[in-house]
Formats: sequence, C-alpha cells, structure tokens
Amino acid sequence: MALLQYQIDAFATRPFEGNSAAVVPLERWLDEGLLQAIAMENNLSETAFFVPDGNGFQLRWLTPTKEVDLCGHATLATAHALFEHMGYAKPVIRFSTRSGDLFVERRGDRLAMDFPAQPTQPVDAPEVLINGLGLVPQAVEANVDYLVVVETEAQVRALGPNMTELSKLDRRGVMVTAPGDHKDFVSRFFAPKYGIPEDPVTGSAHCQLAPYWQRRLNKNTLSARQISKRGGDVDCEVSGDRVTLLGQAVTVMTAEWSL
Repeated sequence: MALLQYQIDAFATRPFEGNSAAVVPLERWLDEGLLQAIAMENNLSETAFFVPDGNGFQLRWLTPTKEVDLCGHATLATAHALFEHMGYAKPVIRFSTRSGDLFVERRGDRLAMDFPAQPTQPVDAPEVLINGLGLVPQAVEANVDYLVVVETEAQVRALGPNMTELSKLDRRGVMVTAPGDHKDFVSRFFAPKYGIPEDPVTGSAHCQLAPYWQRRLNKNTLSARQISKRGGDVDCEVSGDRVTLLGQAVTVMTAEWSL
C-alpha cells in the first residue's frame, strides 16, 4: 500500500520555522494501530490524517504517542495541502473533528481557521507545576491546559522546565505567557505527557490564550508570537465563543509511504 504524505511548516513564511506537521490524505480510515505507528515513525508534534466526508473532510491528529482532540498547526497544514497541492477550489474547507466542525478559508496570503474558544478560569497552581517550571507565576488559569502568566517576555524566553515534573500534570500541558515586547503577547508550550517536550507553535493553545488576553487587554484582535527556538506568529480574532487563528504555511517535503 502506498500513501502520499506532505510535510508542511505551519505558522511559517519559509522552511525551518513554525511547527512542522505531516499530512496524510486517505480514501478511508485505516487501522488505529497503523495510524499511530505512522505518527510515531514521523516523530513530529502531530501527523494529520483526513478522509472525504460529503462536503468536507473528517480530520484527525495524532502525536507520536496518542490522538488529540484539537490541533491548530496540523489543521493549517492540512488546509494548505488541500488548497496548494490537491486542487481544492471552494473558498472554505469544513473539517469534521473531535472538537466539532472547524472551518478554514483563504485571506490573502494567509489562512484563517475558525476554532472553538476555550476560555480559562483561575485555579490553584499544583506543586508539580511550580516545581516543573521553576518559578512562581503571577497567575495560573486552566482549561484543556494550564495557562501560566509571568511578567515579561524575557522570563518566558529564559524558561528551562523540568520535563519529568511537567509530565505528571493532570492536564494535556502548560503554556507560559507574558506581554510581548513587540506583540500583544508571547508564549511557549510544553506537553511532555503527550510526547512533546516543547511544541514549536501551538494553534490550539491560542484558543485558550486569545480569550485570556482579550479579557486582559480589552482587544478582540491580537498579535501573538510563540517564542520557541523555531518560533511562529499567530494572529488571533476573538468573537463570542469562537477564535479565528491566522497564519501562513510552507511545504518542505513530499513523500510516499510503502506499507
């Protein structure tokens, strides 16, 4: 069996920045174990698999160790593959996912993804979180992940987390965020429990970050940058219970699985 695969750098304007995702188009769903084996072999933050579904596509995302409910950069990569390589001609792509219907449309040289907002609420910081990050935060909130607020961008850049401690968290991962020197906010994201020590650029985390900063800054349109080693820009628009995430993508490889 031969399977086409694209490797695409999402939230990037050139190769080797943003977050790299593998995208595998399928005619039908394959065995769960095979999907996970492909994702493990790729060893990227996420591998996206999709199949045709009426007027759209069913879309799933797998890390090297497990399936996730929502992934932004691999959705951006999948839409890029459909628009740029697979001749998708409609203005909007509908993806049916574990997080409901997601929509992606072209906006000039960027793609705009319509995602569910995931507002966070203040929580007490668990000891393992403080030990794992090695700092005392200004505030801690949570939804799918922990959202940790610190004072400056320099503090976010300087983080050297203990991944063994963070892998014990009772949520998917933790984002650490602060006001940006040149953006409305910056962040980094760690999810060692999911096989991702540090994710280069995390679209789904911005479904939590954008509502937090919208509330704090009283702005519905926000500029953001995830300041990992690769780095990437994510512009955000908050509207009620939805968040639009905007970014670009670049194809860096086309390959074929022989299975």
